Amino acid sequence: MSRLERRIVEAAEAALAQRKFVTAVDVLTGIRWLHARHVDTWRQGRVAALEELSAVDGAKMTDAVAVLRRWALAKGLTPSETAYVSGGRDRGELRFVSAGDDSAFRVHWISPDMSETRRRQLAERQSKAPDLVVVESQQPWECAGCGDTGPYMITENAGPHCLTCADMDHLVFLPAGDAALSRRAKKESGLAAVVVRFNPRRRRYERRGILVEEAARERAEEQCLADEELRLRRRERDRERRAGEDVEFQAGMAREITRLFPGCPPERAEEIARHAGQRGSGRVGRTAAAKMFDENAITLAVVASVRHLDTDYDRLLMSGVPRAEARERIRTAIDRVLGHWRATVGAPLHNGSHGEVA
Repeated sequence: MSRLERRIVEAAEAALAQRKFVTAVDVLTGIRWLHARHVDTWRQGRVAALEELSAVDGAKMTDAVAVLRRWALAKGLTPSETAYVSGGRDRGELRFVSAGDDSAFRVHWISPDMSETRRRQLAERQSKAPDLVVVESQQPWECAGCGDTGPYMITENAGPHCLTCADMDHLVFLPAGDAALSRRAKKESGLAAVVVRFNPRRRRYERRGILVEEAARERAEEQCLADEELRLRRRERDRERRAGEDVEFQAGMAREITRLFPGCPPERAEEIARHAGQRGSGRVGRTAAAKMFDENAITLAVVASVRHLDTDYDRLLMSGVPRAEARERIRTAIDRVLGHWRATVGAPLHNGSHGEVA
């Protein structure tokens, strides 16, 4: 296999191990031709085709999906064609490439090990239309319908529309934070939408809350008050369970770091694992690949730590050096530290002065 084919297969295997099925989107994001924020923008219906946001053209995307198909057939996976519908107001069909047949992108490859119950649940979930998505805009924008603006916009016919033009201005905002209240309000509401806002630091869309009918919010609040004590007990049990899972996962990640980098001090490996594997952080340690202790994902977590703690990277950024240039300047320093950690068991190269490598 070529290097690209190996990357495609590794991304597919990581997704399959995590969920027992794999999609074209899993592969395209796994090989970093697309980022999660690109997929979010596409699912909102704000671009004509996913190709517009990809690092490569539609032909190369199609070639990658062909590699996925050959691998999936060789693995004995079952194909299942899935509808991709926009989260915009028009609920239009999403396109993967700008021209030509993109049906191969819509195939989900399912493991024969998946139970029949799980397959039915997956089919039901995939057959449902996605939530309507409303964007809390942080930049000036103009409604394609009335020319006005507002705090929220939703895509319709590939253009931004205000809630008035989208017939959604009667909805009220319910902020995130109480999962039971949000779930019940959405269930009670005849029309609802998820509100997201782009986080430039994490470079992804994050959920802010939901828009629901006012009467639905009131009914949901009454239901939550009726069983508040029971939900508090459940949350405490879930918190204890998740804390135990995180400790076990981070310990396994630290062991894998030490295996790949035997010269990395054990306490540094534990520090990297705690930082990268923090729940809800969005860091590389919480990706599907990292949860499988994928070598590439683990290495990326180690590189990130070395970049910030063992080089001049942060100082360069603070002095105004562009990020790409700063990374190029410190590349040799990172390679030196990683080479030392890979080759020997002993003390790190860090000399105790932040931002310097001995």
